[in-house]
Amino acid sequence: MKPARIEVDGDIAVIVMDRPPVNALGLPLRRAIMECLDEAIADPAVAAVVLMGSERIFSAGADIGEMSTEAALEEPVLPSVIARIEACAKPVIAAIGGLAMGGGLELAMGAHQRIALAGARLALPEVKLGLLPGAGGTQRFARAVGLARALDFILGGEPALAGEFAGTALIARVVEANLRGEAVGFARAAAAADVPPARLGEFGVDTAGSEKLLRQARARAEAKAGHEPAAARIIDCLEAATRLPLAEGLGFERRAYLELRETPAHRGLRHAFVAERACARIPDVPADTPVRPIRRGGVVGGGTMGRGIAINFLNAGIPVVLLESDQAALGRAVEEIASLYRARVERGRITAAERDRCMGLLEGTLSPGDLGDADFIIEAVFEDMEVKQAVFRDLDQVAKPGAVLATNTSTLDVNEIAAATGRPEDVVGTHFFSPANVMRLCEVVRGARTSKEVLATAMQLARRMGKTAVVAGVCDGFIGNRMLEHYVRMAQLMVEEGASPSGIDRALEDWGMAMGPFRMGDLAGNDIGWAIRKRRYVERPEVRYARIADLLCERGRFGQKTGTGWYRYEEGAREPIADPEVDAMVAAYRAEHGIDPRGIGADEIVGRCIYALVNEGARLLEEGIALRASDIDVVYLTGYGFPRFRGGPMRYADEIGLERVAAAMAGFEKASGDPFWRPAGLIARHIGGGRRFTD
Repeated sequence: MKPARIEVDGDIAVIVMDRPPVNALGLPLRRAIMECLDEAIADPAVAAVVLMGSERIFSAGADIGEMSTEAALEEPVLPSVIARIEACAKPVIAAIGGLAMGGGLELAMGAHQRIALAGARLALPEVKLGLLPGAGGTQRFARAVGLARALDFILGGEPALAGEFAGTALIARVVEANLRGEAVGFARAAAAADVPPARLGEFGVDTAGSEKLLRQARARAEAKAGHEPAAARIIDCLEAATRLPLAEGLGFERRAYLELRETPAHRGLRHAFVAERACARIPDVPADTPVRPIRRGGVVGGGTMGRGIAINFLNAGIPVVLLESDQAALGRAVEEIASLYRARVERGRITAAERDRCMGLLEGTLSPGDLGDADFIIEAVFEDMEVKQAVFRDLDQVAKPGAVLATNTSTLDVNEIAAATGRPEDVVGTHFFSPANVMRLCEVVRGARTSKEVLATAMQLARRMGKTAVVAGVCDGFIGNRMLEHYVRMAQLMVEEGASPSGIDRALEDWGMAMGPFRMGDLAGNDIGWAIRKRRYVERPEVRYARIADLLCERGRFGQKTGTGWYRYEEGAREPIADPEVDAMVAAYRAEHGIDPRGIGADEIVGRCIYALVNEGARLLEEGIALRASDIDVVYLTGYGFPRFRGGPMRYADEIGLERVAAAMAGFEKASGDPFWRPAGLIARHIGGGRRFTD
């Protein structure tokens, strides 16, 4: 079937885009639209044209898979298709159902008028890919709705209902149903009116107050742009729309679009977009693998993590039983959950009715037997193997046949936990990140005997909860925490050598990390890392850790929860304040151990920390713990504050070149003697084969 076809309705030619699933505007669809348009123009019986998709989707815009290929620039490119539509002497009406996003909305703006279903959503989200609308979006949208709305809409990149633009030149009519019939009637009336088509390109932009609007927009963009140039170029293009005729404005916009298309930021953001969709695919688990119905959930443990997981169930509309060991703990847990929902109502995030609906799905209990009806039970108790095995032995007795038993462990062996039951095939890891009701990432840990059905069910539940789910194999720390251990280890070693915690945090945050390792440690609790290190001293005595971090914990400086950590914190505040006590402690430690502190620059700080992630990530790929390099990137983008514009640690290594990464690692190994820096075998093989991680 052709990706677009003509269906004749009397004297109206209806061009129907039909390229599932989202009418992506790749070369085949662009060609088909042009062919249909030429046919309609040439037919004397056709008085007007309707361009539409379905009531579910108009077009989601560019074909992301095509963007890095030559086909993206092969004629007819989208601007050529739009120009052909706009120049048509017969009225062309775009009928928008469902979603018109990016190039899809630009295509609709090339039509002479637009009619939309009330529930249709419009978006120009290119800024999220480090781009700008490159097919006339900035020029025509500003002419349709005005500069102020164009700035907010295009810089924000978020969708809006078509009805919000009713009464502007963008949307001529909003209808509740029968989109096709209404559009055909509208087109017939336009043809009968016998007036020249209304082209957005012929509209002007009201320039009253434009200088102030543009100045304010630039100030906001500069404050948050960092390493991403797209926002500034969008503002440039919108300014051009106020000053230049359409043809010149389109040329200015196209040049800016092509410049952004070649930036590292766009490549990183495009990779992130594709990677988040790829992680849902598990090579040996077909898309049609049966999943178990989840009508009722269960959570064991009402601490911070357990409460967050329970809220995920509630937000997904799934009734949940929360099990605690005593009434006082249960009461605290239920009150904390209720308090969170009250706060969301006060902030206008949800209605009181939504709060009541969610709270009505929560049941607290002290009896394990009340979990007997649950379809998916998640354990969220203290991170201790004996404690967790005891919980799973109990669950094995009370859970119904077919119930999924999940552990929220962040480091422990899921196979050992599963061995405490008589049904290891029903056991899976669901490693949520704190706060579990906020953080997007969920590592779904596949045990040696986890069934495909259970794995698929866990992935589906995570998505139902609004999470980005990434499959990991069993190892200490899985993907994210195993890599993080060496990232933090390098940062702490550099403090011993001469850097300051605040200097390291500043270097990594300037590079793009949401939070430096020492601020992150204070937020999570430094005692967590301390417990892991004490275990490592026994299990892996050959690995060198900075004992200075232990001294910090021995003084009770666990971070924000105690008011002091690597930084100090004012009561009730989260802003880190450099603490002279830490400086004195570090200086005394260096003197005691004969360490002559040296200056450590930002490049070395970033290199040692980020390349540590890369090297351990390569080992995870070698061992099969991670399915693909892009999965590792997704873990770090969604769970660890890695800068999205860099695409993730593995994508970043590809961007700068694996040869350069390996050379830096060799230098670090020579300087430190740490065998960790010997490049993973996969890195050497990729260099030898001319490959990249993301190949």
